Formats: sequence, C-alpha cells, structure tokens
Amino acid sequence: MTFAKDFFIGAATAAHQVEGGNVHSDYWAQEHMVHTDFLEPSGDAVDHYNRYAEDIRLMAQAGLNAYRFSIEWARIEPEEGVFDASELNHYRDVIRTCKENGIEPFVTLLHFTSPKWLISKGGWESDETPALFARYVRYVMEGLGSELHYVCTINEANMGIQVAAIAKRYLQQMQAKMAAAKMNPDHMADGKTDGTVQMGINLEKMLANQKEAEKERMELFGVAKTECFTSPRTPHGDEIVMEAHRAARAVIRECAPHIQVGLTLSLHDIQALPGGEENAAREWADEFTHYLPAIEDDDFLGVQNYTRTRIDASGSLPVPEGAEVTQMDYEFYPQALANVIRSVSRDFKKTLIVTENGIATADDTRREAFIESALSGVNSCIADGIPVKGYFYWSLMDNFEWQKGYSMTFGLIAVDRSSQTRSPKPSLTLLGSFVQK
Repeated sequence: MTFAKDFFIGAATAAHQVEGGNVHSDYWAQEHMVHTDFLEPSGDAVDHYNRYAEDIRLMAQAGLNAYRFSIEWARIEPEEGVFDASELNHYRDVIRTCKENGIEPFVTLLHFTSPKWLISKGGWESDETPALFARYVRYVMEGLGSELHYVCTINEANMGIQVAAIAKRYLQQMQAKMAAAKMNPDHMADGKTDGTVQMGINLEKMLANQKEAEKERMELFGVAKTECFTSPRTPHGDEIVMEAHRAARAVIRECAPHIQVGLTLSLHDIQALPGGEENAAREWADEFTHYLPAIEDDDFLGVQNYTRTRIDASGSLPVPEGAEVTQMDYEFYPQALANVIRSVSRDFKKTLIVTENGIATADDTRREAFIESALSGVNSCIADGIPVKGYFYWSLMDNFEWQKGYSMTFGLIAVDRSSQTRSPKPSLTLLGSFVQK
C-alpha cells in the first residue's frame, strides 16, 4: 500500500490534552471544581508545552511528514483584549521545529477549550463570540500566518449538537426509569439497570450536587450555566459556531490568502438497518449535510471518524453483542472511515483530509491492525478518485481524554507521567512506514 509523495501522514494532538498548565481555560476551572464532572484534573498533562521538540523529533524519526496541533486561545488571550506575545512566540517555535524536522504543521485554532473569560460572557451561545473569536484569529494570523499552509478554524464544529442529542436521549432514559420506579419502587432501589444508562445512583443526591455545581459555577464564571464549546448546544448556538467559522475564514484569507482553510467535523459511519432509513437520514443531516452552506467556500474539510452507528426504526442501536470494543466502548470498526469519506464526498467535492482517526487500546497490535485497515480504506477511496490529501492518527501520545482523565490510551507514544518519559510504540513506526520517501 503506497501513497503519493504529497500525501500527508501524521498524528494529531490538542493543546489542553497534552501541554499542561492551561490555567486560563474554561476546562481548567471546571476540572478543579469541588463538584466536577472530571475524573481528575489535567495538571501538567504530558508536558508537551516544554517537550514539544522531543515529541516532534520522535515523529520525524518514525517517518511522519505532518503534525496537526492546536493553538490555545486561553494562552494567547488570557484576559479579554489582553494578548500575550510570548505565547505567540511559543507556537512560532513549535512551527519552526516542525519545519526543521521535515514535518508540515497543520494548525487548529480552537480545539474545544476556550478562555475562562469568554464563558463568563455567555460562551458559545453568545452573539458576541464570533467577533471575539475573529479578533483572536487575526492576532494569530498576523503573527504566524506567513509560516503556515493549512489551518483548521474549529475542531469538530458539530460536537455541541451531538452532545445535545446524547443528553436528550439520556434524559429520556432517566425519565423512563423514574416512571418505572413510581410503578415499582424496588426497581430503583436495587440499583439494577438495563445496560443503556447507569441508574445505580441516589437521584436526590445527584440533584443536590447539581444545585451545588450551579452555585460553584456562578462563583467561578459568574453564570449558573456554562456554555462551553462542548456543552449541549441549541440551534442558535450551532449557528453562532458557523458564524465564528465564517468570520475566522474571512480573517485568514485577508491576512494570509495562501493558507488552505477549513474546519473539522465529528462523523459516524451511519448505517441504516431495515426500517431505520428515515432516522439515519435525519441523523446524517444533523451531523453533516446541514453544515454544507457554511463550508461550501472552504478549501478542505477535516473528516474525523472513530466508529459506526447502526440505526433502526427505534433509533441508534448499541454495539452488536460479542463485538470487539475499545477502551472508549466504541465498536472496533476501522472500515467506518472509508464509508464516511465516500458519504461526505457525495456532497462536498473539494479536498478531504482525515484530521482524526484512531483507537483507545492497551494492545498496540490492535492499534496497528486498526491503522492498516483504516489506511487501506483511504487508499481505496483515492483509487476511486476521491481527493483525500492526508491522514492524521489520533493521537500522537497517550494524553488527557477530557472528562475521562488519563484512563484512555490512544497514543502512538506512551508517556510515564511520573517522569514524562516517552516510549514510542510499534504503531508509530508502522504509521511512518506508509510515507513515501
């Protein structure tokens, strides 16, 4: 299996998950709440902020030719309207180090985390946010734009809509459980569940904690409801994200017209079972096609996929019984990537770049099998004339997996966080072997 010399094969990270010490961000504040949803705080993460040169060299030694990373808005603008030139210089050094090692830098300008002050102003449901985001983008582009060729404005711009859908399903399941409990109180008291939602909890205590968390958020942010980028999003919030993307794209083209610009979307391989065709079409519209007007003027689309979703007349189905699952409880299904690329290409005719695809597992042989299968699918798409120009594995290193903390191992490189020692896995060398020298 070979790819063209100009095909990018690399790995991806997000600033908050690897850098450490992101003290001005909304996530940092929430991780340190008494009533937090996080298993643990990010702390110094894997200290990529200080060790990026070592990590980039490891990629280069393995043969990778591209690195997708994010610039942290909360570092660049820690207080509203106050920009930190030293942090911009830090990212300039990261870009320079990539180039010195023969690696093309792909920059993402927003990867989930935002400055804490933005959330205090209404966050990603506020009409002010697109202009504030564009101002930050202008500062970065005026400083770094001449050194970049590829920029993703926003990572997984559809994530808030997906979270809202999951939250709605969870609430419906909870309400059904509570209704069943009224009919049979022992049903709740025994803590048993049907395997779709974990209900072995004290609902009164949970509600009490929810109220305490609201009080704590009010103290931290000045608002009881924090509208972070990954919070359940309203349709209005969805349009705000698209407006932020359009505003950022305009700034990038003004400051650095040579840059190829796009965004990334979280996309499932949505498979309709008999009777589920209408539900599947609705799901794909929510996840992808309704964004087409906002991205039609982009240069590329970042495709991010990890597994499939099977849908019947009742909605989304659980993972098939007996199927292999990852640490994230996703079905091991690398062939999903090619299916998604083909689905996307029917409506978006420009360049596609796989900006994330990967697996959380402790067994690196399964990671290698996943990569080989996924890349084989990408190769078949290219052979059929679909303009796929790159593949970024998620993630370069085992890192902070948001609310799940450090329990998920996605990385091509293991990190002993007690010493921050890096240990490349065989999968890193495997991925590099597909790069045409």
